[in-house]
Amino acid sequence: MDLAKHCIVRPGSDVRLKKFDPDDTFGTKRNEKSLEKTLNRLRELQLLLYADKRYSLLIVLQGLDAAGKDGTILHVMSGVNPQGCNVTSFKAPSNEELARDYLWRIHKAVPPRGTIGIFNRSHYEDVLIVRVHNLVSKSVWRKRYGQINDFERMLTENGVTILKFFLHISKEEQKKRFEARIQDPSRNWKLSLPDFEERQHWDDYTAAYEDALSKCSTPEAPWHVIPANKKWFRNYLVAELVANALDNMRLKYPAPSVDISKVVLE
Repeated sequence: MDLAKHCIVRPGSDVRLKKFDPDDTFGTKRNEKSLEKTLNRLRELQLLLYADKRYSLLIVLQGLDAAGKDGTILHVMSGVNPQGCNVTSFKAPSNEELARDYLWRIHKAVPPRGTIGIFNRSHYEDVLIVRVHNLVSKSVWRKRYGQINDFERMLTENGVTILKFFLHISKEEQKKRFEARIQDPSRNWKLSLPDFEERQHWDDYTAAYEDALSKCSTPEAPWHVIPANKKWFRNYLVAELVANALDNMRLKYPAPSVDISKVVLE
C-alpha cells in the first residue's frame, strides 16, 4: 500500500486540518511484526547511507504539545547507529541566535552527507509560535514562507532529502496525554505550565499550522500530515516513509579503497 498518498500535502493545496482524521490508520491493521520488519529495513538503509556519503536525510517533526515528537524519535530511530544520526531540539533562541537571522541556527544543524538529522521542532516555529504570540509583526513572519521554501530548495539541490511530518492529534487526545503525565510520577518531569496554557491557543495554532502546511509544501520538500492519536500507527507510518525515502536515494556501497584480491592475511 502506498501510504504516502494518504498523508502527503499536495503542493498548492489549501489545507484544512479538520479534513484529516487524527484517528485514521489508512486501513492498516496493527502488526508488530510489520513494524519490526520496517525498522530492520531502516537500520540497513542507514548503514548504506553512511557508507555512500553522497546524500543526507533531514527529518522535521512538528506538532502541538504531547503530539508525540519525542516518542516518534524513540521508537522509529531505536535501532539506528547513533554515529550516523543526530537529533536537534530547537528551544527559544539564545541571545547569540537572536543576533542573527532566524535560519542561522537551523542551517548549522543540517545533517552532513551520510547522516540522518532529526529536528524536534524547527524553523517552522518562526511562522508558528511567533505568529500566535505576536513575537514579530505580521509583515515579518508572512515573508518567511517564501524564505523557508527557498532555503529548503537550496538544501535539496545540494543533496539533502527533507521529510516533514506534522503529527496530528485531537484536542481530546492531547488532554488524555496530559492527564496521563499528571498521574504517572515517572513522567511528571515532562509537565510544564506553559504547555497547559498553550491549549487556550488551540485554534490559533491550527490556523498557523494550516498556513504553514499550505504555503510550504513544495515538490522538493512536501509536508506529511501524520495521524497521531494512535501511537503504534504514527510510529509505523513515519518509519515506512523514512525507509522509502532512503530507498528512493538509490544508495550504493562505494568501491573498496584497496584491491581485495591482493589482500593477504598472515
